[in-house]
Amino acid sequence: QVQLVESGGGLVQPGGSLRLSCAASGSIFKIYTMGWYRQAPGKQRELVAHIIPSGIIDYADSVKGRFTISRDNAKNTIYLQMNNLKPEDAAAYYCNADVQTTVVSARTIYWGQGTQVTVSS
Repeated sequence: QVQLVESGGGLVQPGGSLRLSCAASGSIFKIYTMGWYRQAPGKQRELVAHIIPSGIIDYADSVKGRFTISRDNAKNTIYLQMNNLKPEDAAAYYCNADVQTTVVSARTIYWGQGTQVTVSS
């Protein structure tokens, strides 16, 4: 089994910054894409950013230039640096990972439990 644990959420004023972390642990042979998604109340979960092992990154248009995703493959951890936060960024942020648990197993998508980001003055 694989666990993803997010941390770093909280309350921040508009224009402020937060850094989220997501660490994967458990039975891991290889992790492929890791990413951040968010879901605001009444809205569908949406992609924020994702990163593949080689470092290729994709961002949602709404966060380009403000958010930065990074990855530490040795620690099976990804980060999301969020700058210039806006009220519309408020949501529960979820980490996910595309994981192969053994050399012969199929790949499975795992999700973290989410961390809340609130942007308010």
